[in-house]
Amino acid sequence: MKSKLPDTGITIFSVMSSLAKEYDAINLSQGFPEFDCDPRLLKLYEHYLKNGYNQYAPMPGVSELRNALSKKIEKVFQKKIDPDTNITITAGATQAIYTAIATVVNPGDEVIMFDPSYDCYDPAVRLNGGVPIHLNLKFPDFAIPLDALKENLSERTKLIIINSPHNPTGAIISAEELRALEELCIQFDCYLISDEVYEHIYFDGLRHKSVIEYPELFKRSFVTFSFGKTFHATGWKLGYCVAPEHLTQEFRKIHQYLVFSCNTPAQMALADYIETESYVELPAFFEKKRDLFLNAISTSQLKPLPCSGTYFQLLSYEGISPKKDTDYAVELTKEHKVASIPISVFYEDGSDHKVLRFCFAKNDDTLLKAAEILCKI
Repeated sequence: MKSKLPDTGITIFSVMSSLAKEYDAINLSQGFPEFDCDPRLLKLYEHYLKNGYNQYAPMPGVSELRNALSKKIEKVFQKKIDPDTNITITAGATQAIYTAIATVVNPGDEVIMFDPSYDCYDPAVRLNGGVPIHLNLKFPDFAIPLDALKENLSERTKLIIINSPHNPTGAIISAEELRALEELCIQFDCYLISDEVYEHIYFDGLRHKSVIEYPELFKRSFVTFSFGKTFHATGWKLGYCVAPEHLTQEFRKIHQYLVFSCNTPAQMALADYIETESYVELPAFFEKKRDLFLNAISTSQLKPLPCSGTYFQLLSYEGISPKKDTDYAVELTKEHKVASIPISVFYEDGSDHKVLRFCFAKNDDTLLKAAEILCKI
């Protein structure tokens, strides 16, 4: 059999988590919360499990959840979104992103993405016959390289993929960057996917700016979100895609043959839970964890890069070791018992800035134990 992804192996997340388990290391590598979701949400899930909501949901998602999301989007982003024609519930944001790529990308179409980029973008483009064009974000602030973007846009460009708040860097896209993207997408008649799974995790008085808030850009965009990231339930694998009606129609044609529909009792539980607006507490909750971790490692030789969002902190080890980040991440796991993620794996060209990613969506005692180890290096 000829492989469709001949250069693709096991993801770095699986590799580092497996290594952490093998060497009994504190796992700050894979990005999932160590703590459980709200007991109120679990009780709602149990209620719907026990009251007959265990069959297929409608293909776009249950109306109760789509209606709740429509109200939430209007409250958060001041934008009216039709729950029937603009919102589709998906099996996580990764499926939403894949489906959006499959919706618009045809063989030979170019797709621009910005490195370090999340590892599902490139394979999805190639599986649909597209040509990935990787542009590096500016280091160390990870701003979009607008000049390089303009140079690489052409009649072959079908799609641009952005991510904010940004995994793995923690950067937040600016209003100026979004306005520039809006102009360029119109000029070159291309589409955009905005990966906004960390929409409620932002710090230092900043605010997440969504593509939904930019009308002309939204007309040609798929905006993807994650319930798992927002409500500490990554194992539920539920997300959603917001797009204008003409794109949603095409999106659903593919969605129905990938998963058809998603977990019914979980959708019903989330529909009720969203009304509690618990998500407004997330910025302060995770900012406190970030600050706890940063304060605890303040005497270490590791140097933090700015983190404005997500639950990941980048640390530079440049003053400690000349090793490649992939090698140093392994050394840190095996010898010092703290697992992280090397950032070079998110670059097509392997750019190595001697930086590792640490997840701080962990219990406080876990973060303090890891910090104690890191301060001794």
